[in-house]
Amino acid sequence: MKIHLPEIGEGVEALIARAEADCAKPFRRVDEIELCNTKKVIAAFQRHRISARHFAPTTGYGYDDVGRDALGELFANVLGAETALVRPQIASGTHALALCLFGVLRPGDALLCGAGRPYDTMEEVIGIAGDAGCGSLRDLGVGYRQVDLKDGKIDVEGILAALTPEVKLVLLQRSRGYDWRPSLSVAELNAAIDAIHERRLDVCVMTDNCYGEFTDVEEPRADLMAGSLIKNPGGGIAPTGGYIAGKAKFVELVSYRLTSPGIGAEVGSYAASYQPFYQGLFQAPHTVAQAVRTAILAARAFELLGFDVHPAYDAPRNDIIEAIRFGDETKLIRFIQAIQFCSPVDAEAVPEPWAMPGYQDPVIMAAGTFVSGASIELSADAPIRAPYIAYLQGGLTYAHGRLAIAGAAQLLANEGLIQI
Repeated sequence: MKIHLPEIGEGVEALIARAEADCAKPFRRVDEIELCNTKKVIAAFQRHRISARHFAPTTGYGYDDVGRDALGELFANVLGAETALVRPQIASGTHALALCLFGVLRPGDALLCGAGRPYDTMEEVIGIAGDAGCGSLRDLGVGYRQVDLKDGKIDVEGILAALTPEVKLVLLQRSRGYDWRPSLSVAELNAAIDAIHERRLDVCVMTDNCYGEFTDVEEPRADLMAGSLIKNPGGGIAPTGGYIAGKAKFVELVSYRLTSPGIGAEVGSYAASYQPFYQGLFQAPHTVAQAVRTAILAARAFELLGFDVHPAYDAPRNDIIEAIRFGDETKLIRFIQAIQFCSPVDAEAVPEPWAMPGYQDPVIMAAGTFVSGASIELSADAPIRAPYIAYLQGGLTYAHGRLAIAGAAQLLANEGLIQI
């Protein structure tokens, strides 16, 4: 079967043009954030005197690896943290988050999720889903508490009331995950962090920062934050990896889980060049801006088509994700497939729902990406469950995002699933 971008009819082109005109003001705000973050990143590169020697590969134990260590210092500076671990050996955002939890929590402690139920892949890490005996936090004697959001906001009073002596870490998930709720702003996260520390200074407050980096001009003031390099901070260039940043005493504990106690961050080599990680961070403010522009356009275009979207096109943006509620399984699946068909890589693939490891429902994913699974590149996924919500994210270029949104709308129209 020959796959190609669908021919965009006059009706869809007019729809996209109207949506772009409506998005002019939000687009300007995105440009302002990009400029501010780019300035911050360049200043950090210059402060740390980054040069070609930092890109050199290393082997073996990696003692005194200047490229690795400078990369951590650079990330810490950009993210406003005391120190950071930035490693290609961190396989995913979930891996980075798990390292933090296992690094800080001990048997008899309790984890408190302060933004409701965590992202699907974290449920088996914690032990609130999956089989017993896999080495989850629950298996190791770590308790679990949860405080749900209240009207889409952090329930600070609820969290403070749940801060029993055994609670040693509060996890706040910045992004929406597979949930129809607002992503959390940096200001809201910081207010919650300050309130928790005012009550209990010993508690580690951690932010799941995935999908949120560089969507604002600053990052949360968390004791720990973690994310994936094939999302925002890798700029679409980093081929793998993750980061953990925050207060030195907590990052050190996490480093013992990454390698071993007594060794921590002192070892870890990389036999390929570090250049993609440095270049990715430099590119990240621009790439994130392209992804946010794509999300804004998708919100307005599909709102004009009569679908519920979250957030609205003119609402503040705290992550790169746009949720579109289709209310129909067929429409959802065809939308995801249309995004795949409009991809530069594997456009001939036809995504189907499957039992993806770590998820509780069948999941369908469109990911025609240069870096496998990179959700800073244009992608879309959804759990197959009512009310059938697609989660669109990423976009290395706005032009690709525009073409894919128009192509998805045209495919749905061609099949009689929507009216233009």
